[in-house]
Amino acid sequence: MIQSPLCDLLGIRYPLFQGGMAWIADGRLAAAVSEAGALGIVAAGNAPADYVRDQIRIARSLTNKPFGLNIMLMSPFADDVARVAAEEKVAVITTGAGNPSKYMDSWLSAGSKVIPVVASVGMAKLMTRVGASAVIAEGGESGGHVGELTTMVLVPLVCDATDLPVIAAGGIADGRGVAAAFMLGACGVQIGTRFLSAEECSIHPVYKEKILKANDLATMVTGKRLGHPVRSLRTKFARNYAKCEYSSMPDEELEKLGTGALRLAVQEGDAENGCFLSGQIAAMVSKIEPAADIVRDVMESAEPILKGASSWVR
Repeated sequence: MIQSPLCDLLGIRYPLFQGGMAWIADGRLAAAVSEAGALGIVAAGNAPADYVRDQIRIARSLTNKPFGLNIMLMSPFADDVARVAAEEKVAVITTGAGNPSKYMDSWLSAGSKVIPVVASVGMAKLMTRVGASAVIAEGGESGGHVGELTTMVLVPLVCDATDLPVIAAGGIADGRGVAAAFMLGACGVQIGTRFLSAEECSIHPVYKEKILKANDLATMVTGKRLGHPVRSLRTKFARNYAKCEYSSMPDEELEKLGTGALRLAVQEGDAENGCFLSGQIAAMVSKIEPAADIVRDVMESAEPILKGASSWVR
């Protein structure tokens, strides 16, 4: 069985995180992943603090295993959610879309392990200085908010820049991706898009169907003009947004165009107006199955690949 320092650090069986996907990763999904031996993560996204607290407590009611909370720092509710995270003493806090430095003291005082998502070497070094327990190096292949560097480039750069454990994310869906991440220097992986097909994932059936039908060119990135690029499926909404992005539309109107689009996809399956976030590996997702089966398949299929690595050395 694959184990790493990450397992001892967090008290988990497998060095695998479930991504904190906004409006998708709720308490039920997080609990199912944690019960399977990985680290389930509740996503705060743009949700208000009361919703986040409810999802944390749902997860606690379904598992006694460690789970995490992802806080999107661009959210207008970030301050309130950060306070809830400290009050609820969440075992692990991951962060995205920003710098969490101002919250670190309160989270660390609450006993939480803080593991920020980083998209650059500079951010990895900063998070090391302010007390992070590990970092998630997320390449631009991932769904949702993305950086410029690919996973293949970013992970070894971050591993060289910090002594903290590094979790690789972006473009990982099976044992081959896990094995590659370990060879790049990571001691764990984070997977998001594949968990969209989990039975416990509550997204609309239309969303799941789009993931299952995705091909290798199914995603695109929009939002670069506003400074926060996002990867999603190449839907009517995404193509229209891209056209507006390169038009004379004012930034304020462009921002409004995307407001609420993810919730329309997740909750209503709105194929016209919804934004269906997805990583590039959607083409590798082929069936709906329990979260536990996903965790087991990903980790167990990585073992023979890693054991066979010596066959390439003479």
